[in-house]
Formats: sequence, C-alpha cells, structure tokens
Amino acid sequence: MEKRIRVLIVDDSPVIRRLLATELARDRQVEVVGTAPDPYIARDMIRALKPDVLTLDVQMPGMDGLTFLEKLMRLRPMPVVMVSSFTREGCEMTLRALALGAVDFVPKAWLRPAPGTADGIADLARKIKVAAVARLRPISAIVPRGSEGRGGPLPHFTPRAEPARLVAVGASTGGTEAIRTLLAGMPPDGPPVVIVQHMPRQFTRAFAEHCDRECAIRVVEAGDGDEVRPGQALIAPGDRQMTVCREGARLVVRVKRERTVNGLRPSVDVLFLSVAETVGIGSVGILLTGMGADGARGLLAMRNAGARTIAQDEATSVVFGMPRAAIALGAVDHVLSLARICPKALELAGSSGLGARDLALRGGGRDAMDG
Repeated sequence: MEKRIRVLIVDDSPVIRRLLATELARDRQVEVVGTAPDPYIARDMIRALKPDVLTLDVQMPGMDGLTFLEKLMRLRPMPVVMVSSFTREGCEMTLRALALGAVDFVPKAWLRPAPGTADGIADLARKIKVAAVARLRPISAIVPRGSEGRGGPLPHFTPRAEPARLVAVGASTGGTEAIRTLLAGMPPDGPPVVIVQHMPRQFTRAFAEHCDRECAIRVVEAGDGDEVRPGQALIAPGDRQMTVCREGARLVVRVKRERTVNGLRPSVDVLFLSVAETVGIGSVGILLTGMGADGARGLLAMRNAGARTIAQDEATSVVFGMPRAAIALGAVDHVLSLARICPKALELAGSSGLGARDLALRGGGRDAMDG
C-alpha cells in the first residue's frame, strides 16, 4: 500500500480545523495526523507526530503564522502550505510566507462550507501532494531583499542589432520567489517582460507591487491594452488569460476572462503561443518551477518560431514538472540554475544573432540553426 502523506493542520478556527480534517480524510493519499489551534501546540505536535506536510493559517493570535514559519524553516525545515485570507493584509502576509519558504497557499475563502467548497478542498489536497515531494529552499538561499533592486548595481543592457523585443516568463509552484529573483537582476533599461504566474486574482496585484518595490525594472499587474515597453514587466492578473498582440508598430497585451486552458486561467501556454505567433524570433521564453505541464507546448511553439528558450533546472526548482515537460518536448535551448537565468536572458536579448532575413536564407527555423 502506498504511504499516505501525514498532514498536521494548524489554524485558530475550530470550524476550519474540523472542515479540513474531515474533508482531507476522504483523500486516500492523505492522512490527517492531528490539528493544532496555535503554533505553540503545533511545535510539540510536530516533534511527536513527525508530519510530512503542515497546513498553516497566516493570521493567528499569539504567535502569528509568519513568525512560526520563519522559526520552523530555520530549525526544522518542512513543506508548508499556507491558508490565507483575501484581505490586503492577508495577501501581503502570504507573499512574505512564500518568501520565507512556504511551498504554496490556498485562500481560506475557498475552503468554507459553500458552493465550490469541494473544489477548494481538492485544490488544497493537490497542493499538499505537491508539497510532499517539493524541493525545499534552505534558509541561507533566501536572499535578503534590498541587496538588489533600485539601489544596487545592475548590468547595463545593450540591445542586440536585431533586438529581442520581448521576454516571456511562465511559472507555478515556487514561482513567486523565482520570478522575484529573475526580475531583481533586470536593469532599468532592460527588455520588456510579460509574466504568467499561477495565482488567484486577489494576489497578483500585491505580488506585482512587491516585485516593483524590490526591482529596478518597473513591475505592474497587466491591464487590457497595456503597451509592452522596455524597462517594464507586466504580470497577468489571476482569473484572466493574457496574450500579446500587435497594434500597428506597438506590442500590447490583451487581458480577458476567456476559457481555461490546461484547467488554468491564466495559462502559460496561452501567453507563449501568442508570443510565438506575434513576435517569434524577437523573443526569449523562460519556463520556471511549477507542477504540471502548462507552458511546455507554448515554449515549443516559441522555439519553432525562432525564439530562444530557457528552462529552470531541477536542482533549483521547487517542483520540476513544467520545465521537465518542456525539456521532454524538445522545447528548450538552455537548462539553467535560477541564478544563471537572468544573465542568460540578458545575453540572448542583447547579443547579436541571426536576423529574420538570415533565418529565411538558412531555412527559416530553429532546426536550421541547430543543425
């Protein structure tokens, strides 16, 4: 019999503790070994029960979830899925928790007994299973913010003779910190960036604002019709698909509530496929840590259209699902550690390379370049 994932639930609400314990117990791969109303009791239960994964409420009286998480990741690192609120403070605290090493999060509103509750519980169960096999970042790898960004030294970006007009980025589980690391290395005059990170709508704006405060490049949540500009990163809003299209000489993003793709909205594939069609050779595609295969097909389309492509390596990915799927499809030119991705993207965007005319003369595709 397959070993079940031992889960400890930490939440100050008895209603939520009962709900999670009851509903998660229905999943044959999950075993709820205990519940705790506060971090002090949780600390003792972790020692005694040795759970595989912790679900942790962000906001609790006494010692809050963030303080407990920081202590836990220093003293006994283990996979943690945060349970958070949709409030402004809840979003901010969730992003801080991800920076401290939490694997993922679910909004508490999705878990309450109401229409859609089953889907919320299923989402939590899925994230618990991913967390159980996720690669934890050591606390020493969490770079203090402020050492980079607007005040720190950054490379100067030298546009190539035929510039990469766009850098497209996709990520899921573990992606918030990977994206922050990537954007922190971008100079203020760097190439334009468009990003899909799987995240609920209430969190994407707060995430963009966090990145904007820390990075030299301007970072905003995308709006329909926003122009793709150098020195700016546009992050797709949650629950919306984002595509890149051309309006005359300008590149703009379209942000609409269209159908889900791969069960996701936003979907990395939707963004990458639009970049392949609209920009092609003038683009760099980057697929970061994440579960599943979203983005693999789109990255292959980008590569076939002449784009340069990068995937994060397994050693630095929290979950290697999306990069692995892209590599298996033959969609990736470079497999790199997280620290090497931004320099390589700037190199590809800034170095001279084959122009469209040269590609046409050589057969018009990446196979011709590699062959």
